[in-house]
Amino acid sequence: MELERTLISAFPIVLLIWMMTKKRALPSHIALPITALLVGLIQLFYFQSAGRVMGANVISGVLSVLTPISIIAGAILLNRVLAISGAEKVIGRWLDSISTNAVAQLMIIGWAFAFMLEGASGFGTPAAIAAPMLVGLGFAPLNVAIFALIMNSVPVSFGAVGTPIWFGLEALNLSPEQLLSVSSQTALINLFAALVVPILALKFVVNWHLIRRNIVFILLSILSCTLPYYVLANWNYEFPSLIGGAIGLMLSIVFAKADIGLNAAEHDLPKGVRVPFREVFTAVLPLVLLIVILIVTRISQLGIKGLLTNPQAWLGMDVGASHLGVSQSLVISFENILSTSVSWSYKTLYVPALIPFMLVVLVSIPLLKMTGRQVKEAFSETGRRVRLPFVSLAGALVMVNLMMLGGENSPIFLIANAFAKATGSSWSLFAALLGALGSFFSGSATVSNLTFGGIQQSIAEQVGLSTTLILALQSAGAAMGNMVCINNIIAVSTILGISNKEGFIIKKTIIPMMAYAVIAALVGIVLASDGV
Repeated sequence: MELERTLISAFPIVLLIWMMTKKRALPSHIALPITALLVGLIQLFYFQSAGRVMGANVISGVLSVLTPISIIAGAILLNRVLAISGAEKVIGRWLDSISTNAVAQLMIIGWAFAFMLEGASGFGTPAAIAAPMLVGLGFAPLNVAIFALIMNSVPVSFGAVGTPIWFGLEALNLSPEQLLSVSSQTALINLFAALVVPILALKFVVNWHLIRRNIVFILLSILSCTLPYYVLANWNYEFPSLIGGAIGLMLSIVFAKADIGLNAAEHDLPKGVRVPFREVFTAVLPLVLLIVILIVTRISQLGIKGLLTNPQAWLGMDVGASHLGVSQSLVISFENILSTSVSWSYKTLYVPALIPFMLVVLVSIPLLKMTGRQVKEAFSETGRRVRLPFVSLAGALVMVNLMMLGGENSPIFLIANAFAKATGSSWSLFAALLGALGSFFSGSATVSNLTFGGIQQSIAEQVGLSTTLILALQSAGAAMGNMVCINNIIAVSTILGISNKEGFIIKKTIIPMMAYAVIAALVGIVLASDGV
């Protein structure tokens, strides 16, 4: 009976993967709603879930689209402003003046800069900012999308000022010492994975010959981010990616300027003409403002984060047994949807759509001296690009909500428990894959940790494994799952103007993700043998 339930639970996911990876793949805005409908039918007729609860979860899923779609729209709008105003070309010329070596450009922007952005914000911001910059430098959009997704994995465990750790594992009641142990082991696993993953990512953009000739610079750039990242993770779980990325970015630029570890290829161009400081400053100021605002609004000690997320009620009205409210910081909430315990909220000022994206856009328009026609073009192009992704994301989030419906009898937990029973005391070899599964479903390392942290802790206790080690593998797995996460693939594809390539991208990114999983498993074996 349990086997039957597990197979039926897994069928929609298998079907989704097939629909999106077959020869004539269905686009995500068709495949995901179909899968969501199938999961709904299985929940209703096989698991006999209550229709009211299912309806509430569908409503919550559709409303939840507002968070990612507003971030995507903000990122696209800022990108269009930079591109249409010419700022993107200035940044490109400045980077050319640092180094015309393709590997140097890819590592500085796609690795170190994105690493820092992930630490500051998360929410797909690194790919949203770095990927268009690389396309602007002449790299092919589809290759850049794959590259950006693979690169945006190692820093994710400590993304958005450590949210996947301190919030994602909050419900497990870990002691401060246990949480730091999870942080340290997660960073160590990711450090070893980082010695391989960026190199695999580069292969999708440049050839092995160029990688081999510049391997010293590649390793220096990798370690300049991950060594401080690991050191910081031993005493703090909020700033490893942010500070590690900032240090790595500065060192990577210094190494590139000094040609340390770089070897020119036959097709490299001479170093670009020096761009006047004033031009560079004006062009990069929107990005600097973006990062500064993100940092300032996400460090609790500064007090601004509390102002932006203040839950104290301001306005409210009852809709039957449900309650629609707005807090003093404009947090919109819909509680007890359809008289159930299902709720939804949108942090208007904290989600990085209005602040910082829209705010930076409004500052950039006069700063970059844009005309009315240019502004209209930026907004209209943004509108066109977010239509189909809205449908895709709605399908994905409804599917996730319905897959999680039922607690310990939910389809997603049945799949997870099947994994645990099949592996027993060898679970540490597969724990990271469960974390990746959570990110694949939800599009968030934080949600993956929230969803599977409890079951990972339970499995560790049942089979006699270190709880902190298994949670570290969960955390690292949630990060590597970003490579194949449908939401992230849709987001970066939308931003780069790529259509109907989601299945193709998954088939490419799953290879480095599995390499990541193997490294995580091997490091887990070593840590387990040391009694960690």
